[in-house]
Amino acid sequence: MFVKLTNGKKTITRSKEQYEANIKTFELRGFKLVSDKVKEVKESITDKVIELKPKKKKTRKKKWNN
Repeated sequence: MFVKLTNGKKTITRSKEQYEANIKTFELRGFKLVSDKVKEVKESITDKVIELKPKKKKTRKKKWNN
């Protein structure tokens, strides 16, 4: 029996015995079972946009040497 693993970029298949023997190694490298993977839902950010006020420019006075 084979197990499918993915880290987001790659999908690999390994035997179940090999996976069970090296679970920590696969987790360390970022691999998870494909069946455990949850699809991420992106929220629309356009509703939460707040317009910012423009920053005030600071004016410096020049010091003249007398």
